[in-house]
Parts: sequence; C-alpha cells; structure tokens
Amino acid sequence: MPELPEVEVSRLGISPHLEQQTIKQIIVRQPKLRWPVPEQIFQAEGLLINTIRRRAKYLLLDTDKGSIVLHLGMSGKLCVVDADTDVQKHDHIDIVMDNGKCLRFNDTRRFGCCLWQAAGEPALSILTSLGPEPLTEEFDGNRLFDLSRSKTVAVKNFIMDNKVVVGVGNIYANESLFIAGIDPRKPASKVTKKRYLALADIIKKVLASAIEQGGTTLKDFMQADGKPGYFAQQLLVYGRAGETCDACKTEIKSVTIGQRNTFYCPTCQK
Repeated sequence: MPELPEVEVSRLGISPHLEQQTIKQIIVRQPKLRWPVPEQIFQAEGLLINTIRRRAKYLLLDTDKGSIVLHLGMSGKLCVVDADTDVQKHDHIDIVMDNGKCLRFNDTRRFGCCLWQAAGEPALSILTSLGPEPLTEEFDGNRLFDLSRSKTVAVKNFIMDNKVVVGVGNIYANESLFIAGIDPRKPASKVTKKRYLALADIIKKVLASAIEQGGTTLKDFMQADGKPGYFAQQLLVYGRAGETCDACKTEIKSVTIGQRNTFYCPTCQK
C-alpha cells in the first residue's frame, strides 16, 4: 500500500502540471471503486485547480466550488500523461486539463477512491476525526505520551492509529520503532515519556527522509513520472526477517500485530 511519503511524492509530482490549470473533462471508465464515484464529480469540469493538498493519505484537488478527493488504496497510482495517450487496463479515471495533459488514475484492486467534497458542505466522514500531520508542530512526544496512558494496544498499532497521528504506515512504524529501540509489541501505556519524546522526533525524520528520497519501493507504487518509487537508504528491519541486525548482528524477527507483518530486533528493541 502506498504510504504517506509515496502519496506526498505523488502530490509533488503532479502539482506542477495541474495547479492553475482548468479541468476540461472528467472521464470515469470504472465508477465502482472502494466507494462509487459520485455524479457530483463532474461539477469540477470547467473549474480551475487552485492547489493540490494532501491530508493523511488523501489528495485534494481544490477548486472554487469544491475538491476532488483521491486515495490510492492498496494498488493505485497517478501519472500525468498527454490526453491522447492510449488507455491501459485498470486506467479507471482521467482528469483532462485544457493544456492537453491528463491526470490518469490506475488502480488494479479498486480499493482507491475518487470523491467530491463540495465547498461549504460538512467534511466527508473519511476526513473527520483525523489526528495531526506527523511533520507539523501539532504532533510531538507529549501528544503520544498523553494519549497512550490508557492504551493497552501494542505501541506499533498505537502510532498507526490515524486518530493519534495520520500517515504512519506499516513500513515507517517498523523503522521508527527500531531506531527508537522500542519493542513494537510493548503496550502503548508502558512506554515512557522519554521514549515517546524521542520516538516522535524519529518518526518525523524517517518520514521526511523518505519524502526527500522519493518513497519506498513498493511493487504497486509508481511515481507521477512513471518511474518506480524508491527509498535510497537500506531499510533497517522492514522485510528483513531472518537477516542479521546491522547494529548488533542478532537475527531480525517477524510477528503479526494487528494483521500486519511486524519486524524487530529482539536485542536492540526492549
């Protein structure tokens, strides 16, 4: 699944081609995505895209009358192509610009979405109850510590809760907890304030580094220019079960937490 850095890289990739351009036409070839594509989406035709924002893993194409809300789901990808580019399998939606470019949404598994948020209307339910963005001042170790006091869930699940902080997906949760030296299985309420203060800073650094370097290579993710996403630095624990830890040479272990594969070093992470 594309994680926050991959979505942010997509935003950075498509923005120069779409911002301050007028939507000429919207073509919906497959309306049956995670949720049906609403008819209201066609209200965006003829409107100028003012900005493209990211909220959690959602991209919002803002116009004066509302926003097109996109989510990549499990396998979605966006690319900017010439409007007359041949359509490929699973190319479900085209947002055609008057400059001859087209934002094309491809989604093999159809778990992504394309919705309409009308200006002045109550926010879509998927956008409510979201926690702060991880790279903002609203997110820090004090917030983690305060919200964790009554939590018996594993700390990995806790930091992946979008009500606590948005966008800390499986890969980056694994990596951040390893760097922080925290066992991902540990109950959230048992982690000290000192460790949460360090963990929040580490999460920021890990995500910022991933965004800067282009995202983690995932089978289903492609950058907006059509080249595979990448993460230049070697992942420290994610996907490395059975290999030796670079720090202590202990074998990296794998367990399932919250139905997700979890990787950790039993020596480095107490």
